[in-house]
Amino acid sequence: MTEVAALQLNGIGKVFAGLPVLKDIDLSVSKGEIICLVGRSGCGKSTLLRIIAGVETPDAGSVSMNGIEIAGPSRFVEPEKRRIGFVFQDYALFPHLTVEQNVAFGLKGMPRKEARARTAEMLEHVRLSDLAKRYPHTLSGGEQQRVALARALAPKPEILLMDEPFSNLDRGLRDSVREETIGLLRALQTTAIMVTHDPEEALSAGDRVVLMQSGHIVQSGTGYDLHDRPVSRYAADFFCAFNKVEGTVRNGHVETPIGRFSHGGDLKEGAPALVYIRPAEIEVQGDSTSHANLLSGQVSGRMFMGEIEQLSISVPGLQRDLRVRSMKRTPIDVTDVRLAVDPRQVLIFTQD
Repeated sequence: MTEVAALQLNGIGKVFAGLPVLKDIDLSVSKGEIICLVGRSGCGKSTLLRIIAGVETPDAGSVSMNGIEIAGPSRFVEPEKRRIGFVFQDYALFPHLTVEQNVAFGLKGMPRKEARARTAEMLEHVRLSDLAKRYPHTLSGGEQQRVALARALAPKPEILLMDEPFSNLDRGLRDSVREETIGLLRALQTTAIMVTHDPEEALSAGDRVVLMQSGHIVQSGTGYDLHDRPVSRYAADFFCAFNKVEGTVRNGHVETPIGRFSHGGDLKEGAPALVYIRPAEIEVQGDSTSHANLLSGQVSGRMFMGEIEQLSISVPGLQRDLRVRSMKRTPIDVTDVRLAVDPRQVLIFTQD
């Protein structure tokens, strides 16, 4: 027997001021699955989240939860009746209510004793029991985010929606709070959809990454799928700053100033192409190393990034320097280097 999806979107479309914002969106989310919805600004990801929440209505298609339609041509369920939790980018906490009062806000229909017990349970989950009597303005950003999460989870929603929930936190705090949040969602087996513009966050946080472009879903899969096997230049560029080397298709290969690369036979003979090379996939070796496939280059710049060092390497025949990232530091007095590029790790796209 096929399991009913926790959330099912079929042919979702939305138009604002005559311009299509969402076009024929299909998406199925399993129970307990965490989805990261990503894409450039204006791609439609936040609008899609608002349609799921019921804040916006779709102009085409339908939304179903657990096999029951909640938005479509013949039915619309009000947001408060959808059993969907929402964590906003700015957390939207009530400043005149204490932490425990904020968490209990969505439990008004529950008997008082049960509501108190549920509030205490959620505060324990997010490790804020000691701050129950405090007010939001006295809390750190990370603590406010955890209050917002506890409030959204307190009514036991079928689905939790999060719109850029960690973007207001500084880098170090963002990583730790995100890890704690995802751990809690997994422990509670909560179905969640998180909108983010951060590629690293998307790759690390979700069971599945859904990449959008101009109102379409262009690729969906695990973080490994989208990072290692992008289906387009847009998908590749979203997750990595590649070196891009121009070439021409000749006899089953792309010929470039730095060598020939096999393209798998799906490009037209004579067509212009781009070879995408990740900075971490280029190996720097000493100039004394003798190897037929090594490129000669000169170090034109260095950027120390803590665990990683980034080098700019000038290579004859290339208009732009190659960026190379490595955890191995190249001695400061070394300027002439040899580079090795693994042809199995490159990506090849047409230039159109």
